[in-house]
Amino acid sequence: MTRPAVRVPVTDVARAALDTAWDRIFFLVGGVAAVWLTYLLVELSFQWGWGQIWFTFIFWALLAYLVLPRLHSILTRIYVPDYFIGRARTSDGLLGDPVNVALLGTEAQLHQAMRRAGWTIADDVTLASSWRIITSTLFRRSYLEAPVSPLFLFGRQQDFAYQQELAGSPGQRHHVRFWHCPSGWLLPGGLAVDWLAAGTYDRSVGFSLFTLQITHKIDERTDDERDHIVKTISDAEPAAAVTVVRDFSTGYHTRNGGGDEIATDGDLPIVDLRATPAPGGPAPRLPSDSRNRRPAPTIIGAVLVAGRAVAAAAVAMSIILFPAEHAAPLLQPGSGAGSGTDFGPGLTVDQADLVLYLGLAAVILFALGELLLAWLVFVGRNWARTLAMAVSTAAIGLQVLDVVRGGPGITLQSNLPGLTMDILLILALSSQRARVYARRERKEPKRIAARPGGHAAI
Repeated sequence: MTRPAVRVPVTDVARAALDTAWDRIFFLVGGVAAVWLTYLLVELSFQWGWGQIWFTFIFWALLAYLVLPRLHSILTRIYVPDYFIGRARTSDGLLGDPVNVALLGTEAQLHQAMRRAGWTIADDVTLASSWRIITSTLFRRSYLEAPVSPLFLFGRQQDFAYQQELAGSPGQRHHVRFWHCPSGWLLPGGLAVDWLAAGTYDRSVGFSLFTLQITHKIDERTDDERDHIVKTISDAEPAAAVTVVRDFSTGYHTRNGGGDEIATDGDLPIVDLRATPAPGGPAPRLPSDSRNRRPAPTIIGAVLVAGRAVAAAAVAMSIILFPAEHAAPLLQPGSGAGSGTDFGPGLTVDQADLVLYLGLAAVILFALGELLLAWLVFVGRNWARTLAMAVSTAAIGLQVLDVVRGGPGITLQSNLPGLTMDILLILALSSQRARVYARRERKEPKRIAARPGGHAAI
């Protein structure tokens, strides 16, 4: 019996294809612009007189958090497979931690088992939680709910993560990320499971080999962490059954997305929680569905769009407070400029005032429009995200044309701050996390509903 075909409106298909084309363009523009910005800052650094320490720090920050991640993202889109190969992926597209545990059961049963096994659910990655984990790591203060960085499977970041802190510092911890499998999805070989998990042990904090970012360094023996996760669940839930798929993947020795060595024998334990007692007691504090969490790149992009509105408002305020200075370049020689120099088109005072008022109105409208656009980007409207990137791309393009035609160069005192904001905006809003959030479904079905047989359904 064949499954009936699902008819998709042609307009929806065309719109999705167009969105993808625009995203690819802005993705490449962001990468090229980031390289250009780094070059400009290296060139200008010799004129700033900030000293070698400041220059080294700024160069490292740009290279580690802007240039290298975007270059990795561009390259991995070409050569890294976009299907399940037993590895999660980083937000830059690099192969991340091994997927080393599978589970059967509802989401409620999974949360109950992890809580009984002594695991703590991790906080979402936010500015507040990121700052707290930095200070906790530096001062060796306990942070039981410390967030974990996002890894991606099935095109989305983990649904939630659990951890066990060691030595009273988030610098060392057991942690495991969980993804709910799409309905009807099968593992290679035809096995059906409800959840996949990637567990590793953080041994210290250091620099990523591939991006130079500050990150957790994991222990090479990922099978030990896999066995620790399974044992803690089995000890806490005697009704949980464990079967092991031997040689599920070829045993290998390689590196994860941070450049840390990892080794595994390729076995995959499947933990069956369907026979565990029904969850009781208060429900755990759950993070929202990963597709509905407003990611940091979206927030940063919205702030940068709002920054354009603030800059436009500052120009409008300057016109209001100092009209004579703004009108002077428009006046005829001797008609009020007071210098006897031909400043430009040579308008009369009345004409200059009219042009000034029209310009003021245009600047105010632009500022209000940018504020509205910032809000729409913040709430996740995809067309607003695309429009914001288009405006920044146009602004960058105009500055490139200016430089090519021999116009004024890029300087710290004039156009470098604005150029930097536009480049950062494109990098933020063209990222995978911002794109997924903006193109998400507005209404998500519940994840804890159970399919016949006890399997959890999305």
